[in-house]
Amino acid sequence: MAIYAIWNNKGGVGKSYLTFQLASEYARQNPDKKILVVDLCPQANSSSMLLGGVIDGEKHLSEIHASQTRRTISGYIEDRIQSPYKTPASGSEYISHVIQYNDTIPDNLYMIVGDEQLEVQASRVMGATYPGPEDAWRIVHLWIKDMITDILYSWNDERHENSCVFIDCNPSFSIYTELALSAADRLLIPFSADGSSKRAVKAVLSLVYGKRRHTNDRQSDFYVESKRYNMALPSIYMYVGNRLTQMNQTSASAFKIIVNEIGDEIWEVWRTSSYVFRVHPNGAPTPNSRKTFKTMFQYEVNDANTASVVSGALGVPIALLTAGPKTVAGRQITVNQSQLDKQIPNIEQLVRNLE
Repeated sequence: MAIYAIWNNKGGVGKSYLTFQLASEYARQNPDKKILVVDLCPQANSSSMLLGGVIDGEKHLSEIHASQTRRTISGYIEDRIQSPYKTPASGSEYISHVIQYNDTIPDNLYMIVGDEQLEVQASRVMGATYPGPEDAWRIVHLWIKDMITDILYSWNDERHENSCVFIDCNPSFSIYTELALSAADRLLIPFSADGSSKRAVKAVLSLVYGKRRHTNDRQSDFYVESKRYNMALPSIYMYVGNRLTQMNQTSASAFKIIVNEIGDEIWEVWRTSSYVFRVHPNGAPTPNSRKTFKTMFQYEVNDANTASVVSGALGVPIALLTAGPKTVAGRQITVNQSQLDKQIPNIEQLVRNLE
């Protein structure tokens, strides 16, 4: 089993959209496995898409939030706040079977629904990391890993052979991002083709892996404490160019320059610290050039057009979206077959690169 965290220290790079598409397509390609999405972003955008999109998904999200037992990530976090240093083994109580809300989603996909209450709980979660027992920081940072373990146990998959997990992270480097990274073993870094995204990729390398931008920079507490407790950090599995403009040759060429600069940034980390990456698939030769490195670790998703917008708005995975007129928020929008012909194999291939 793999646990993928989807994170970049920048909003607007399509994390939630990517989580929605990856999890749905992975479930479709692997019907014999159970797929779990953990929405750790207070905005709950991936939950909204998976539950049916901007209209139906938001309605289902509101219903779940209003239920007497809050069957969301915040419900589980509340359990842990009450029992911070001993797991209540209650993770499986908070699962939602997505097909019950959205019949376009494969029936082997489950999720822990996102919740804006995470923001309200954040200071209490941070407070649990101290004073407590000597290893309070470590115990709290394993809350999400404990939750996933509870769920796999309820699925009789203690050996982690028949499941896969995708965690949608908060953009900021919050306590919930730290909990997600402590639970994950692989990191997918989405980025867009702009200067701020390049800085954000640098921030990921600094905050998670301690790669200082300047000699005297202080390293993050997360990196320092993870080393102190000998906790494994997720390996960089792939960085995914997302929302890249494909409108015309000029803009595509300009964006390609930024994409290459971001790629060069991560290539330099590979040259000095290849141990933070995960070579894939298992048994593949280790990249020995910029070209082979790019082939293994870089991918581009074309999602900046009508088909992708409609897919997310209706909660219909791109592989199941059909061409023609669609009604989105009361307005009719036409999806072109030419867009689907590009995007569907694009997402299918990306998922085939996951393990």
